[in-house]
Formats: sequence, C-alpha cells, structure tokens
Amino acid sequence: MTSFLQQAFNGLVSGSFYALLALGLAVIFGMLRVVNFAHGAVYTLGAFGAVVLADKAGLGFWWALLIVPVVLAAGGMVVERAFVHRLTALDPLYNFLLTFGIALVAQDLLSMTYGSHSQPYDHAPFPGSVDLGLFDFPKYQVFALAVSLAVCTGVWLLLTRTRIGTVVRASTERPETTRAFGINTGRWITPVFGFGVALAGLAGVLATPMRAVNPAMGSDLIIVVFAVVVIGGLGSVFGSVLAGFAIGMLQALGNLYVPVLSQTSVFLLMAVVLLVRPAGLFGKEEHA
Repeated sequence: MTSFLQQAFNGLVSGSFYALLALGLAVIFGMLRVVNFAHGAVYTLGAFGAVVLADKAGLGFWWALLIVPVVLAAGGMVVERAFVHRLTALDPLYNFLLTFGIALVAQDLLSMTYGSHSQPYDHAPFPGSVDLGLFDFPKYQVFALAVSLAVCTGVWLLLTRTRIGTVVRASTERPETTRAFGINTGRWITPVFGFGVALAGLAGVLATPMRAVNPAMGSDLIIVVFAVVVIGGLGSVFGSVLAGFAIGMLQALGNLYVPVLSQTSVFLLMAVVLLVRPAGLFGKEEHA
C-alpha cells in the first residue's frame, strides 16, 4: 500500500507538469485553433531561463519564477503578431509547420550555446522532505504540485467566473455572434497566446530543480502532452488539466506494476478514447 501511494503521489507531481503544459496548449487552441508545437521549446526555454538568471545575474529561483514567464509571454506575443497571425487565414497545417520550425530552431540554438549535456541548478527552495504519514516526500515536489493545482484552479476560475473569461470563451465558441454584440474578438488573440506561452514557461521554471535541464527536455515531453490534450478534448481547459494529472498517475503506477507498458500506456489510452469519443473526453464535436 505504501508503494502504491508513493507512486501515485509521484504521478500527481509528474502530472502537474503535464497539466500546466496541456492547459497552455488548450487555451491557445481554444482561442486561435493553432496547434502550438513550439510549446515544448518554451518549456525548455523556461528551464534555461532560470539557469541563466542564476549563473549570469545571480538571481535565484523566486526571481526566475516571476521574470521568466513574463519575458516568454512577451516573446510569444511578438511571435504571434509577427508570424502566427499572418497564417491564421490559411490551412492550420501552416501554423503547425511554423511552430514546429520554431521549436527546432530554439533547440538547435540552445545546443549550440550550452551543448547537449545537462545544466546544473543549485537554487532549489525547500530542501529536505516532509512527512506525509506513510512515507516521506521531497518538500519541493510538494510545492510544485501545490503551485500547479493553484494555477490550474485560478485559470479555470478566471475563464468561468469573470467577465474576461466570458469574453474569451465566447470568442472561442461563437466568434461571429460575439462580434455581432460589438466585442472585438481580435484584441484577445495575442494576449491569450502570450498567456498560454507563459504557462509553459512557468512549468519549465518549476521543473528546473527536479529535471535534467538540457535542450531536448521539451521535445521529450511534448508528444505526451499532445496526447494528454487529445484525451482531455482539444480546447477543453478542464479536460486537459484532468487528463494531465490522470496520465501522470497512469505512467507512475505503470512503472510500478507493468513497466513494459508504462511509456506506451498513454497512447493506448488515447486510441481507446478516440474510438469512443473522437472529440476527447470533454471536447465538443464540431458539426458541419
């Protein structure tokens, strides 16, 4: 029982990163109908941003947690205005290829600058472990899980309980009707894209004390995150977050009980979900 609970908690921590990344993807897709393949590269840039701030400016983790997501959000908005926006009227494949190219360029630039080896980070807060009753668990991982839950809950409340969230959801689901009420839906596109990018950058900073910081860390993760978004439902914030935590637990428990299937279980689950519900668990089917 102790092993089960410990692995389940490990899964929740891993799932917290899936949830943050999937949340950013879902927000961007919901508003722009753009599959942002550069999301994994932004996650990597978030981690490297924390490392660079520590090495070059002497700024620790808390400064990185504040600065890096804001800087990446600003960069994301520039990219949206300069490139993504110009391709939205074309086939979605064009923006997919654009963001895929951006991801490759970012990864190669990081490899050229820092090499392919992992970068050390010695500025993690909350050293030691906390007693959770049946087992001890690293304090920082508990903190990362708590931050992820708080951010996901905050975004859900923002989208469901505020006027801004109402406008964003209306612009996503019924753009023509929303414009008919005199609301300029276009003004929300760039900030929403930047917000989704900021969530990926935040996940990268949170991962820095726990993960090996190297140029390939995002590309290793993004395929699973795309599967998470598909399972939860493209554009569904609640579905993406719930699927993120569920997939994290599925992989962790798979490592314990069925190691041979632990890496493929998420894709098997995705195939089953798509057979039963092509739009995902919480997605809405589009009718012609």
